Amino acid sequence: MKWEKKGLVFDPRGKFSWADSFALQPTPLQLDSEVIRVYAGFRDKNGISRVGFVDVAASNPSEVLRTSEQPVLDIGIPGAFDENGVVPCHVIRVGDKIYLYYAGYQLGQKIKFTVFGGLAISSDNGETFSRYSRVPITDRTNEELFFRVIHTVIHEDGIFKAWYGSGDTFVTIDEKSYPSYNIKYMTSADGKNFGTDYSVCIDFKDDDEYRVARPWVIKHNGRYHMFYYIATKSGGFRLAYAESRDGICWKCSDEAIGIGRSVHGWDSEMIAYPSVIDIDGQLHMFYNGNNYGEGGFGYAVLANDK
Repeated sequence: MKWEKKGLVFDPRGKFSWADSFALQPTPLQLDSEVIRVYAGFRDKNGISRVGFVDVAASNPSEVLRTSEQPVLDIGIPGAFDENGVVPCHVIRVGDKIYLYYAGYQLGQKIKFTVFGGLAISSDNGETFSRYSRVPITDRTNEELFFRVIHTVIHEDGIFKAWYGSGDTFVTIDEKSYPSYNIKYMTSADGKNFGTDYSVCIDFKDDDEYRVARPWVIKHNGRYHMFYYIATKSGGFRLAYAESRDGICWKCSDEAIGIGRSVHGWDSEMIAYPSVIDIDGQLHMFYNGNNYGEGGFGYAVLANDK
């Protein structure tokens, strides 16, 4: 496949009174035939993220139509799992509601932080969200001690199929601590209650890889397609691709992703956190660039899927 980059869509710096920079993990939802709403995690001057949105034109996602005046989801109460930041992961319509699956951050004393998955629900077409629970819907398990966050949910065959990232390890690179986790799969009957049974979908290929993450899965032409990113100790971040017939067993084809870092500009040092949406029959990818999306998010369109 080959993606055609269309450039930076939105740079949050100086745009919000309640946020200072970053638009982490762009998470798109088609509101109607004319508007794509992209949720993201916008950070304040203390580095704490809150969820807001940027509405773009479906016919031309480079055109910004509207931004949220206030966060649609604020941080949790003191002591909660999401007291130090919330970042969107996936949005899905369930009946007349919109479910927002998000990552909640809490700082640690002896480790850098923990991240667990929350659920917030909107009854006003995504303008505001209310927490389903003050505790994570994907809390820690014995094998997923520090990180357990859903990144894609597909409601299919009467069940909610979820692909998520989890782990229990930090790695040290150049004297800095980074979380390490892989990609797994689990299901739920209602999209709210998830058990502890899982299947590993994508694992590390070698000792250089320490994170395979943000699995964004779509069903297209009868198959499941996963877009994610890989973090390595030697070479930073890159996007990756895998394909599956059942959503559980995956064939990785990293070389087929067809998009990488630019020679210069906003995504020349890093490219990560992909999300893919079908707009009028054409696949669009939203993603972050340098320094985890400090300068915002951009997009690309699939020019060739061969």
